[in-house]
Amino acid sequence: MGLIDRLKEGLAKTRQGLVDKVTELVTGYKKLDEDFYEELEALLIQADVGVQGAIKLVDNLREKARIHKAETPDAVKAILKEEIAAMLGSNSEPLNLPAPGPAVIMVVGVNGVGKTTTIGKLAYKLKQEGKKVLLVAGDTFRAAAIDQLEIWANRVGAELIKHQEGADPAAVAFDGIQAAKSRQVDVVLIDTAGRLHNKVNLMEEVRKVRRVIERELPGAPHEVLLVLDATTGQNAVAQAKLFGEATGVTAIALTKLDGTAKGGVIIAVSSQLDIPVKLVGIGEKIDDLKDFNSHEFVEALFA
Repeated sequence: MGLIDRLKEGLAKTRQGLVDKVTELVTGYKKLDEDFYEELEALLIQADVGVQGAIKLVDNLREKARIHKAETPDAVKAILKEEIAAMLGSNSEPLNLPAPGPAVIMVVGVNGVGKTTTIGKLAYKLKQEGKKVLLVAGDTFRAAAIDQLEIWANRVGAELIKHQEGADPAAVAFDGIQAAKSRQVDVVLIDTAGRLHNKVNLMEEVRKVRRVIERELPGAPHEVLLVLDATTGQNAVAQAKLFGEATGVTAIALTKLDGTAKGGVIIAVSSQLDIPVKLVGIGEKIDDLKDFNSHEFVEALFA
């Protein structure tokens, strides 16, 4: 199955919650009046496009529909598709992986979003591209996180740096960077703690890890990758703001797109934050973490 087909399948619930409902809405109106636009705005907000994103889309749609005299469902959908593509347009960037390595990706996010699984799938993806990968188990507050990362390391054939549960995360990061330099590693993926994202002490821990990385390898981290769970909707935007302020997030991986009707959150993230979505998770399989391409995403959404 090709990427577009996998995306179509993964975005089925979002399509039902957004595109199909827009079709129903347009079909139910004889003309595109203010009632229609109000209902459309409410529908977009329900699909977790966000208030800002919904207002922008509706304003642009209203203007374009007037210019092009669009009144049929297909014409309205075509404009909406165009506007969503424009909002996501600049968000199709690959991960910044300078060569020669080590390129360092610091991975942040709250527990439960699929952070460790995303690291494992990203390691697999990079290995498939012929890169030597090192995983660093920096979430020392949970023994399960260390064990889970070790399972992924064995599964994908990547090396692992770990300490005991309760160890200083910055010390693990230090050892990871030293190992990466001495072992000619191409990419280092550093896991970090994800509990209590609204507690200052946790954010300070994550900042400390970043400072150690910067000190031991000038120019690193080359990406601070924030993992967000699409099923949490607008909460994902709040998390992105918090982590962005604390850690200088440079890229987003949006997971669990296949399990939610809230895939519209990708539009909310794009319209409210100046952080590109670079990876999307569209299934449970090991190869279901894909580079985000806005054109392919929109094509799959409106398929």
